[in-house]
Amino acid sequence: MNRICESRLGTLALIPARGGSKGLPGKNIRNFGGKPLIAWTIEAALACSYVERVILSSDDEEIISVARKYGCEVPFKREASLSGDTASTVDVVIDALERYPETKTIILLQPTSPLRNSDDLQNALSFYFDSGAKSCVSVCEAAQSPYWMFSISEQRKLVSLNMGREVHRRQELEQAYALNGAIYIADVEWFRNIRTFIDANTIAFVMPQSRSVDIDTLDDFEYAEFLLKKLRAIPKSQI
Repeated sequence: MNRICESRLGTLALIPARGGSKGLPGKNIRNFGGKPLIAWTIEAALACSYVERVILSSDDEEIISVARKYGCEVPFKREASLSGDTASTVDVVIDALERYPETKTIILLQPTSPLRNSDDLQNALSFYFDSGAKSCVSVCEAAQSPYWMFSISEQRKLVSLNMGREVHRRQELEQAYALNGAIYIADVEWFRNIRTFIDANTIAFVMPQSRSVDIDTLDDFEYAEFLLKKLRAIPKSQI
């Protein structure tokens, strides 16, 4: 058995997509580049050879119908207690894992990251399995360095966040990275114990900013459409 086949066994891709989005109503099935937003994540996961199963966790019948149309398994309907504004992603993941106790590796794929593709998933999972780490999350270079940022005191004075560093040029700053929300991977036994995807030993899988948009608002959606048009104009060999 080759490494991919061995690692694939017990690797579950979970796509969480509840109804009732307030930032952008209906966003998970909103038309994006010719198909529902959620379809991009489903197709990327199904095309990744490291993933054994791709399932949806949703409380919304319309989302469920669209997901099935694009080949995603929908083995259960999410309970109302896990579908409100106060429900945590961790609780949603634990709920799915309780239904699939044979799962060894969980990969959480939010449908709001449509530009993340199957190569990103393949490379992230390969990086994770090679590393021996217990968790891996995707990041991208921060658009603006936090070392140039300030908080404002009660007296309305600027307070630098650069931790006392005397920096005068951008080139002197170390590169900062931000979570992009596209990929979360964890060893299931570890995740059950710690109940988070991130701790001090989590490794980072770096993605380009052009595929790192996370859609929450209409502005995000329109920016993602702009990025998609740019990506489609680039020959596949150069992506």
